[in-house]
Amino acid sequence: MDAKNNKKTIWAWAMFDWANQSYNMVIISTIFPAYYVAITTNKHNGDMVTFFGHKYVNTVLSNYILGLSYLIIVVMLPILTSIADYKGHKKLYMQLFTWLGSLACAGLFFFTMKTFEFSMICFGLASIGYCGGFVFYNSYLPQIATIDQQDAVSAKGFIYGFAGSVVVQVLCFVFVLSPATFGITDDVAARLSFLVVGIWWIGFSLIPFYLLPKGQPNTGSHTDSVLTGGFKELAKVWKKVKQLPLLKRFLPAFFFYSVGVQTILLVAANFGAKELKMPEESLIAIILIISLLAIIGATITAKMSAKYGNTKVLAVIVAIWCLICAAVYFVANAQQFYVAAVVVGLVMGGVQSLSRSTYSKFIPQNIPDTASYFSFYDVTEKLSIVVGLFTFGFVEAMTHEMRDSALVLDGFFVIGFLLLLSLVVLETKVKSTEVVTA
Repeated sequence: MDAKNNKKTIWAWAMFDWANQSYNMVIISTIFPAYYVAITTNKHNGDMVTFFGHKYVNTVLSNYILGLSYLIIVVMLPILTSIADYKGHKKLYMQLFTWLGSLACAGLFFFTMKTFEFSMICFGLASIGYCGGFVFYNSYLPQIATIDQQDAVSAKGFIYGFAGSVVVQVLCFVFVLSPATFGITDDVAARLSFLVVGIWWIGFSLIPFYLLPKGQPNTGSHTDSVLTGGFKELAKVWKKVKQLPLLKRFLPAFFFYSVGVQTILLVAANFGAKELKMPEESLIAIILIISLLAIIGATITAKMSAKYGNTKVLAVIVAIWCLICAAVYFVANAQQFYVAAVVVGLVMGGVQSLSRSTYSKFIPQNIPDTASYFSFYDVTEKLSIVVGLFTFGFVEAMTHEMRDSALVLDGFFVIGFLLLLSLVVLETKVKSTEVVTA
């Protein structure tokens, strides 16, 4: 494997973020949510849609499908990541999920009400592809960077991702704002954006596929089958996780605040389009602002963590998220939504990049089975999204108010914040003990 802190390897790793964050921008945050709400809302049925014979509120259905896709990832990835480490096929699985996601995303080009069921399946498969590829991408971090460089490298990945997504969004913006220039209609302009994302995603992913190391088996010879060997490796890692006090304390904190963070990011565009009746152009502008500010936030957070420590900075960021989520309940117009978006932008990149690098620091260093360790990180994150999306969708289905759903999410933030405070205390005790022992 290449030496750690190799600039070319780190650049190739960050380019995977550059490639796939266009999915998050266009499909999750801007054009697709606006297109989806518009195409599934009419005078006859209101906001109700029929999916394989069952009726749902349109945004509840999209949340349920996203939640189901993440649940599938939760079930699949512990097996796949342990097998990837067991056989050294980490990059192969990253490629397979990326191809699945990008092709499914391109399939959304055919999204009309006549192809509704097929298109929503593509929507779910694109999510599975994105999440699956990201797990193996994350697991490269401790293998390409030394522990003192992991905060900066993690932040670099997110910065590349936000920058790449902005470029794609601007390209798609041209189609959406002036479809007549290209001789197309508004709906074709939106669907053309989905095709652009699919092409961009797989196109730039070829760089890390070519330059990143393939991964190495975590043991010598193997006598077990791939499937049973994978389970055995996963069981070994789980036993090790339970013996690491800081990691064991971090995971539940990460779970609870991730329920809030990830769900808000996934439903924000639907909230703006549905609750505030914001046009597609305004949503795109807001998400662009968030992405640009997220670059600044990730950079600042990396520097702050170097000075004050990861867990303390994370606690402050999550406290800010608590306030943001509570404020969403009272947002009544586009101007207030813009203000909330500015604050979200500043803390979004920071909480994501710092969470990843903090986990990377808490796991044992210089080991080959990082994908198995990172499976717990990613399963925790994906499970939090499942809980968040189903909670958000269920509350909206019961009350028909997305604001009530946002208020419920704030409880998860508060629990996550309190658990982070306990982690800060524990980490202080551990460091004190190490100093005394030394």
